[in-house]
Amino acid sequence: MSAAEAEILFAVENGVGRVVLNRPKALNALTRDMALALDARLAEWVRDPAVACVWIEGAGDRALGAGGDIRRLYDTGRAGDPYARGFFRDEYRMNRRIYRYPKPYVAIYSGIVMGGGVGVSVHGSHRIAIERTVFAMPETGIGLFPDVGGGYFLPRLPGEIGLFLALTGTRLKAADCLYARVADAFVPEAKLGELRQALGTARNRQDAGAIVARFAQDPGRSTLEPHRATIDRCFSTASVQAVLAAFEAEGSDFARAQAATIRTKSPTSLELAFRQIRAGRALDFEEVMRMEYRIACGCLAGHDFYEGVRAVVIDKDQAPRWRPASLSDIAAADIDRHFAPPPDGDLTFD
Repeated sequence: MSAAEAEILFAVENGVGRVVLNRPKALNALTRDMALALDARLAEWVRDPAVACVWIEGAGDRALGAGGDIRRLYDTGRAGDPYARGFFRDEYRMNRRIYRYPKPYVAIYSGIVMGGGVGVSVHGSHRIAIERTVFAMPETGIGLFPDVGGGYFLPRLPGEIGLFLALTGTRLKAADCLYARVADAFVPEAKLGELRQALGTARNRQDAGAIVARFAQDPGRSTLEPHRATIDRCFSTASVQAVLAAFEAEGSDFARAQAATIRTKSPTSLELAFRQIRAGRALDFEEVMRMEYRIACGCLAGHDFYEGVRAVVIDKDQAPRWRPASLSDIAAADIDRHFAPPPDGDLTFD
């Protein structure tokens, strides 16, 4: 396979270990092989004195990464093939390596950043938004949940922004990313080459932060900011149904729009995400990843993931038939089973 055909590219340039997700026609969606290759290369670079920091971006002009290889997960999961569980296991181990990485890890939000693209970026030491950044965790719309460490970083965002993002799948642009603290700086795309060159001199995370700060500019005002009080009030409630009731009580156009959006999502996924985010507040990163592996295995054994992918990716009728169809039809046992150890055992780390 030529370099141009490789799904993920690696190079060391002037002290920077450069990673490019290289599936632009698929919006750089992450495959299991890509996750394994990135994990192995990061392990190699951490011992390489020629690599001062890591830089990750997406090929093309549309995305850093728009998710995982959902179609293959759908096909293999339905067939009972262990690939799907293996994908989540290897992806989550790679996410953990990024979170624990001792060298500066600079992620460029080069377009769409969702799902798997979030996992390879948001846990880095420096997250850079640009003009075309679109960041979201839309998994509840396809019968999944905001994984790749969402149970760790989302509850640690200001106020109730994390639960808001988890349940609605709201898309954030550059200014919103900084306001929500899923990005550390906004750098104009035209300056990225100069920034990457400068980062080759970084000796540690503090150096990298100072270099990024020299290039950072004001992205403008966030569209979330005017609605922050409403978000915090409505999502500080004790259940998904209470969130919807709170929005109905607010009565504003914004509140009605959020309630309508939430009602389109998988009821099971909403309940899973609510419990995941609330539980994640008290867990360390490894505990969160073990919890998320349990939930992922539960989703693979259920109905809504396959129905969500059918409706959004395969048939594209945008009319999923969730089962159960409403929040009121979900029994506690339906959710509890997703948090039990899977048949092949819990996620482990080296």
